[in-house]
Amino acid sequence: MRKRDVHVQLWLNRKEAETLSRSAKKCRLSQSAYLRHLIMGIAPKEAPPPDYYAMMRQIYHVGTSLNQIAMKAHTLNVIDAQRYDESFRMLKDIILKIEEAVILPQKMEKEESLETSPTRKD
Repeated sequence: MRKRDVHVQLWLNRKEAETLSRSAKKCRLSQSAYLRHLIMGIAPKEAPPPDYYAMMRQIYHVGTSLNQIAMKAHTLNVIDAQRYDESFRMLKDIILKIEEAVILPQKMEKEESLETSPTRKD
């Protein structure tokens, strides 16, 4: 059974249709998914540049290496494990902040949300 069982037809002028198409494409979403995000008060972000994913892979690689070193340091008790663990947590926080800033959609302000917009007849 379908999750979405209500069909909605929408009429747009050419400029609105082009804007919708262009905006959805920038976010790498279908037009339907783009509109569903907006209706729920979530502002989709444009897809990140291609080199973003390569940079994130490098950061994750560094984090993995740091984690392996930390495991060995804990076992051998060679370096300041507490300080190292704090640095590793900071790296993870930085990664999450970058992802949040670049790729994760954000909740729209109440004024921007279609959910709270007054209805208007066109």
